[in-house]
Amino acid sequence: MRFPDPVFYPPFNITRASHAVLTVRDLAASRDFYTRVIGLVVTEEDADTLYLRGIEEVAHHSLVLRRSDGVPACERVGLRVLTEEELDKAARHFAGLGLPASWAEAPHQGRTLHVSDPFGMPLEFVARMDLAPRRLFQTDHHPGGAALRFDHKQIHVTDVAAACRFYTALGFRTSDYVVAGPEDAMTGAFMHRKDIPWDLVFLPGPGPRLHHFAYVTPSLNDMMRACDAAGLHGYGSSVERGPGRHGQGHVQYVYFRDPDGHRVELVLEAPHNMTDLEQVPVRWDAEKRKGTMDWGYPAPRRWFEEATVFAGVPPTPAGPVPGRVTLEDHLAAWAAG
Repeated sequence: MRFPDPVFYPPFNITRASHAVLTVRDLAASRDFYTRVIGLVVTEEDADTLYLRGIEEVAHHSLVLRRSDGVPACERVGLRVLTEEELDKAARHFAGLGLPASWAEAPHQGRTLHVSDPFGMPLEFVARMDLAPRRLFQTDHHPGGAALRFDHKQIHVTDVAAACRFYTALGFRTSDYVVAGPEDAMTGAFMHRKDIPWDLVFLPGPGPRLHHFAYVTPSLNDMMRACDAAGLHGYGSSVERGPGRHGQGHVQYVYFRDPDGHRVELVLEAPHNMTDLEQVPVRWDAEKRKGTMDWGYPAPRRWFEEATVFAGVPPTPAGPVPGRVTLEDHLAAWAAG
């Protein structure tokens, strides 16, 4: 496969993955989970909407939860751009691609641009938000995992290589990618705009769907405290995968499912910097597992197959993924001797 060349001067300047907007059935249950287990801070709330942020964040929100009686869904994937002028550039760029963009009113945000990418994922671009006080130094307000800040999102798409090409053209660089099968089909792309390895991650599956979103936690101790808080407050079964260590990024992680089934990851900050432009993407072979997962069992089958739908966007079916090993496969092989 030919890997797309990086674009160092993109049509507009995206700075990072910044927020997500989800629907939930029970706002009180979601509030309890995200504040006591993940350790987010409530910035503002009313009967129908909850705005949350990490303890390090000064932007008004990085997670918006809206009450809904429907199937829990992701309404928007949020990306920050550098300035308001970049929003106008983005609108012109998407118009040139035949992707209709529209201006939206979003509380506590500056001008907000809505557009869907070619795969159907609904995006929200913003340059400014209202400010809120940083809680980092108020250590008596650090419950659960003491989530610092929004880190990345992982998306299921039917064509990982096409997603990689599209977002490369928007200035995203690839830190790592996974290939499988005799033709080296791309089965994973880890892409970033900030100076650590991830903002958007694409893996194969029926899509588009939101597989998970992640927050950085300060330490392994905070990660384990989140697990303890989950057990203490009745969310013990929400710990879906981990703690373990990823191969890509070489960081420790744990995955939870919130009361509506949305998947959220707590992850330590990546130990390497991606600022220097001469760095090239690291290739991983899905069928040669050594080195791709430093420790921890493989993920359960549901981790690969279950994800949050995007509101109003029916997922396109996808075929089997070569090289995938689930926890169930691992245990069956172990039992067979």
